Amino acid sequence: MLYLIGLGLSYKSDITVRGLEAVKQCSRVYLEHYTSILMAASQEELEQFYGKTVILADRELVESGSDEILRDADREDVAFLVVGDPFGATTHTDLVLRAKKAGIAVETIHNASVMNAVGACGLQLYNFGQTISMVFFTDSWKPDSWYDKIWENRKIGLHTLVLLDIKVKEQSIENMARGRLIYEPPRYMSISQCCEQLLEIEEKRHDQAYTPDTPAVAISRLGSASQTFKSGTIRELAEYDCGEPLHSLVILGRQCHELELEYLLEFAEDREKFRTDVSKDQQFFKPAPWVPPQQDADED
Repeated sequence: MLYLIGLGLSYKSDITVRGLEAVKQCSRVYLEHYTSILMAASQEELEQFYGKTVILADRELVESGSDEILRDADREDVAFLVVGDPFGATTHTDLVLRAKKAGIAVETIHNASVMNAVGACGLQLYNFGQTISMVFFTDSWKPDSWYDKIWENRKIGLHTLVLLDIKVKEQSIENMARGRLIYEPPRYMSISQCCEQLLEIEEKRHDQAYTPDTPAVAISRLGSASQTFKSGTIRELAEYDCGEPLHSLVILGRQCHELELEYLLEFAEDREKFRTDVSKDQQFFKPAPWVPPQQDADED
């Protein structure tokens, strides 16, 4: 059996009871270690808690070495641990498909992830649209395909969850080209960098999917003891020091329910300004008033 087990957001004890029972019976335990990190637990702490050796699974192992993860899983139990929920990344769907193709039984044990815990900021989950990922820009690579998804969400009034890039065990382009297995130090995108990149692409596109004055909420260390939220415009959050990782951002949709707004005001430095910013922003993509069709005079 291959077990896909969600670990939750922060602590070693966030794993479910059923998940922990499954881990303890597995002969090998892998921890996916590139789409997210468990903020309040180290590999050593997890090993002590589980009573098992934990093998870190980087992107290369998961995407190119899945045969090693699935080895003998038709005869013994293997655990694949994922921070958050197992299906928070499409890579893990691919692993399930490979297991099924090999005739290996798969069981998924779910847990909390940013996709549902984001509701802690006060925005209602059913008012969210497409989620996007913001990657680190380079001088020669500044992808902006996510821009159209924000535009589509905002057009129909929905909020956009922005997941911020992390770089763990990544090689520089030079080292990769030279075949040198030298890895860069871990990097975690901040709220300010994300907002700066948002503003850079808006300046380039000029389609006003959002503006510097569009309201947003910064989310830091969701699910941990130091969890914080900050409401402000994209321009204001570009100057925000969000502290230690991990971070995410929500760009408000055109429609913001009064209860959502009241909750977000708790995280705003200037409550009246933020209320005004939200009110002004709701004019973007606002549908034109309905006008009844004119009848021809001879039909009267």
